[in-house]
Amino acid sequence: MTFTFRCVEATADAPLIHSWVTRPYASFWGMQSATVEDVVEEYSKIQSSGHHHALLGLDDGVPAFLMEVYRPESSPLAGVYTVRPGDIGMHLLVAPPAGPPRPGYTTRVMDAVLERLFADPGVERIVVEPDARNTKIHLLNARLGFLPAGEVALPGKRALLSFCTREAFHAARHDLHSSPIRQGVWL
Repeated sequence: MTFTFRCVEATADAPLIHSWVTRPYASFWGMQSATVEDVVEEYSKIQSSGHHHALLGLDDGVPAFLMEVYRPESSPLAGVYTVRPGDIGMHLLVAPPAGPPRPGYTTRVMDAVLERLFADPGVERIVVEPDARNTKIHLLNARLGFLPAGEVALPGKRALLSFCTREAFHAARHDLHSSPIRQGVWL
């Protein structure tokens, strides 16, 4: 598996993104009742905002996940916490599996996303604010080095604000890469 990234093209990619964000597993994405036109509108706004950007992650050239990167100071997080220089916000949605689920796949996706973000020397800390009820993502975040800072109120949700420093990511990544491997996937 080789992950690459490309910019979301709102109109062209909307049918695919719509097929992901309207599934039950993506309920925390907040677009369950969205139409394809709603997706076009949302991602057109994101791509033209100047402070929020969406990328499709490709696995060997096939769209496999959606990643959003944003400046916390220009987001609903402004005023919720003290933004530091080098902070960047991130959202991640992994596509439904095309075949049987692959254990460890989402961890590998998250690892690739964080590696990409930390490749920018200006990024010191990644900020996430998933819904406080989304326990699956909290476990994944912790596995990759995120530390919760507490729950905060954001538009439409109660969120668990969490941070991952470059150092915490590298330590978590070291632990992941040195974990025992079973059937070719991370445990």
